[in-house]
Amino acid sequence: MLRYVKILLVVLAAIASAGLAIVGFLLVPTLLRLIHFRFDVTLGRLLSASRSPRAARVARQHAPAASGYGLELRDVTFRYGPHAEPVLRELDLSVAPGEHLAIVGPSGIGKSTLANLLCGSLAPDAGYIQLGGVPVGDLAPKQRAAIRTLIPQEAYVFTGTVRDNLTYLAPNAHPAEIHLAAHAVGAAELIARLGGLPAVLDPDALSAGERQLIALVRAYLSPARLVVLDEATSNLDPATERRAEEAFADRDGTLIVIAHRITSAARAGRVLVLDGASAVVGHHETVLKRSALYAELVRYWQPGSPVPDPAPVPRRRTALVPVNRRRFAPSDGSRGE
Repeated sequence: MLRYVKILLVVLAAIASAGLAIVGFLLVPTLLRLIHFRFDVTLGRLLSASRSPRAARVARQHAPAASGYGLELRDVTFRYGPHAEPVLRELDLSVAPGEHLAIVGPSGIGKSTLANLLCGSLAPDAGYIQLGGVPVGDLAPKQRAAIRTLIPQEAYVFTGTVRDNLTYLAPNAHPAEIHLAAHAVGAAELIARLGGLPAVLDPDALSAGERQLIALVRAYLSPARLVVLDEATSNLDPATERRAEEAFADRDGTLIVIAHRITSAARAGRVLVLDGASAVVGHHETVLKRSALYAELVRYWQPGSPVPDPAPVPRRRTALVPVNRRRFAPSDGSRGE
């Protein structure tokens, strides 16, 4: 501020010495406004800088805490861009704590989008998603990380020891816990072949299936009680996939599987089918009768299996709309309403 006052005085002195008193008189208001503007900007920056860290700390301290790990979706709509067609539209879904849900549908229908919405990686354009009774977007990042974990199809493995990769989400895990987790998901043989926990991993030397096994152990060890597997077993053989999914189903918490094989859906407590025209949810046998797409997938994966004739599906493909706008709740028996 003093610097600008000095500049003003120098300018006025120069004007006076040049005998331009009238011009100087006219310039004074402009120079004063300039100084006032610069002062406001500088002061605003100082106040903003001084308040931001404190405001961030206060926001983190007052972030709501989730109670449990159940999921509630109401009227959820999401699109990739303001002029794009919705990937999901007015979706209602309830997933109770401890439930095992499989999500099925053709490639590109919105399964991974839904997985990211459930975990808070994406925000809906309309409607709301609650995790443990709290809007997912209101949870602090550390809170979300402690409650849920998402394992994508392309598993992340980094250069480091086997132990560091497995305990990335649980750095204080005891070696005994690590070995139990590896045995549970079917990765014990792989870890032994790699040289044990102290061995250094080269991600490029691992197959896609081996990377998926490493990521599965990591998720199993994590404190999160909501696990979302987005085709995270797609590169495993069916027997290993079954073992891994059953291990997570037996683990304390909620399991949501984006199914790569129809057998994953058959193992789940409930199935959500996305086909672009409707959303059908319920137990395996119920969905077989209500979804033509699901019945077709079962015939493809299990030739010769008795499959009832499902209700017809509309030919025109539209964005996802729940059937008859019914509420999808876990306590609905076999109706999935």
